[in-house]
Amino acid sequence: MTTNSQPAAMPPLNSGGTARLRLRYAARSDIGLVRQGNEDSGYAGGHMLVVADGMGGHAAGELASATAVATFAELDREPPGDQVLTALADAVDQAHDELSRVISASPDFAGMGTTVTALSWEGDRVALAHVGDSRAYLLRDGELSQLTKDHTFVQTLVDAGRITQEEAAVHEKRNLLIKALDGVHHVEPDLSMREVKAGDRFLLCSDGLSGVLTPAEIRDLLTSGDPTGSVTSLVERAIEAGAPDNVTCVVADLVADDSIETTDLAPATQSIAMPVVVGAAAELRNRDRLPGIDFPVDSQPDPDRPTPAPVAVSAPENDQPIQAEKPKRRRRKLGPLVVSLSIAALVMLSLVGFWGWAHNQYYVGNVNGQVGIYQGIKDGYGEHGFSKAIQTSQTSVSQLPQYSQDQVNDSISAANLEAARNIVATLEAQAAQCVAVPKTPGCPPPDQATGAVP
Repeated sequence: MTTNSQPAAMPPLNSGGTARLRLRYAARSDIGLVRQGNEDSGYAGGHMLVVADGMGGHAAGELASATAVATFAELDREPPGDQVLTALADAVDQAHDELSRVISASPDFAGMGTTVTALSWEGDRVALAHVGDSRAYLLRDGELSQLTKDHTFVQTLVDAGRITQEEAAVHEKRNLLIKALDGVHHVEPDLSMREVKAGDRFLLCSDGLSGVLTPAEIRDLLTSGDPTGSVTSLVERAIEAGAPDNVTCVVADLVADDSIETTDLAPATQSIAMPVVVGAAAELRNRDRLPGIDFPVDSQPDPDRPTPAPVAVSAPENDQPIQAEKPKRRRRKLGPLVVSLSIAALVMLSLVGFWGWAHNQYYVGNVNGQVGIYQGIKDGYGEHGFSKAIQTSQTSVSQLPQYSQDQVNDSISAANLEAARNIVATLEAQAAQCVAVPKTPGCPPPDQATGAVP
């Protein structure tokens, strides 16, 4: 469990205006009551809030979420100004590239991924970037509004009018993501900008919180207390509700400069407020496994390893460029044949690693007109790239609702074979519903849903 908070002691969010706005924030992450490790990560700083929920890949979900948080935290050190939406989109691409690099270096991590939800402040506006099913909420004048839409399969059912939000909350496939950062498939984040004002309170949380608490409960717990009290109440209530998943939340108040009492500011924080990092990204053992990632220096050391954070980024341990130059000097002395053989060996090792990683990739797609499962990746030479169909359903793509037909034809990524089979089972249930009740919204006309191969 990690928890921390900071008063609003950073530079004003807007300059030159009549009211200077600052953030007062707190963050907390808890492993929950069921999970063996914490794959969530959270960050709160002067201009940026981030929550990421990692998953899969031989217990490397914690590395995925930590990578995403570290990538977005870079924008807090140098706020992007008017280009904030572009900067957030670039951060999503950069996080993808970092995950791809991690997977290339350690093929066993293939299949890991993470959600990411980030808020970045620029003056009296806030920019939002969102991928996955972590959420952002705004509490304004006692009213709670959800700023993000879940990228889940059940949300597509809600959007199509197939089920209600209440039904989605208890649906057996509610955790099935249709979009996440995985270092393999490029994703387009949801991007938006909105005006803010003093008194606004923001909550970012993983589905370990939103999945067990109702919006009414979240609103009630956010309504009173400072950010530290709110994150404590939210996490503890989730634990009381069973906490089957990791629970992470970040709460921040937007306050006017003259509303901050001087007693809130300790002398050490008058000039700078340290950011807060919680969850997997705060654990030095995870940072040590990601030597190429630049993590923020945060206000709370790893409780399991009290050595000051600068040790993790000191020159003796991470001065890799000097070490990397030594092989180059040696190679100049080697003969052309040895150099060629070395390059060939490296190429062979890379190919073996690539095929080992690709063998563990799965997606659901169109197999000659039927719903089927592919093993591998669809990128590459040929119609199906480096992949092959390994299972075919009796369900025809033409029997599915139109939005599901589009998804299957474009392919639906799956974390593993079991997840792919679950997606197929859900699609088969949709097709059966269309056959039983042809007038169901979104279903194809009866004369088109014949089940025949197109």
